[in-house]
Amino acid sequence: MKIDVFDKNGKSVEKMELDESVFGAEPNRALLAQYLRIFDTNQRQGTSSTKTRAEVRGGGRKPWRQKGTGRARHGSIRSPIWVGGGISHGPQPKDWSLSFPKKMKKVAIVSALSLKQAKKQLKVLDILSFKKPKTKEMTEILGNLELRGRTLLVINKADENILKSTRNIKLLTVSTGETLNGHDLLKNTHVLFLKDAISKVQERYHS
Repeated sequence: MKIDVFDKNGKSVEKMELDESVFGAEPNRALLAQYLRIFDTNQRQGTSSTKTRAEVRGGGRKPWRQKGTGRARHGSIRSPIWVGGGISHGPQPKDWSLSFPKKMKKVAIVSALSLKQAKKQLKVLDILSFKKPKTKEMTEILGNLELRGRTLLVINKADENILKSTRNIKLLTVSTGETLNGHDLLKNTHVLFLKDAISKVQERYHS
């Protein structure tokens, strides 16, 4: 399986061999759905919290005597039925995280990569480097490669000039080969790999 490698002007300069075990596998859609559900669940912080009547400030004194006022009896102004009182059965901090076996995660990412390749939504760029941040130049490169819509750029390792050149481009997400995940692969319409990054990914997910 071969794929064109483009330069920054959008011209094909060579062909690169793709590992079929990584980019030509049969996508496991059921596993992908499970992976996305667990990924989204693990983004929950679980920090929402409300105070019970025991935690709300004030309310130590009985608001009025038990009998003889003609009003309903109350023991505290911080009762849940009072405005400003505690919350009954409200949310408390909770760990929502779910585990996902490494082998299943690997299959899910390979499925996502193979799906992108099958849909012709994957491109390879030979090299990308900036002496200083250039957002305009990065935008031109994306235009030359005909990448419109949500795009994931996968680089080999973090590069400050690349990160600064891409951070103001609204529909562009940047990832490295090590931080690549199935969620980013699937939520973006296009995936643009740097040549050295795709080699790194093939080494990591080869079976």
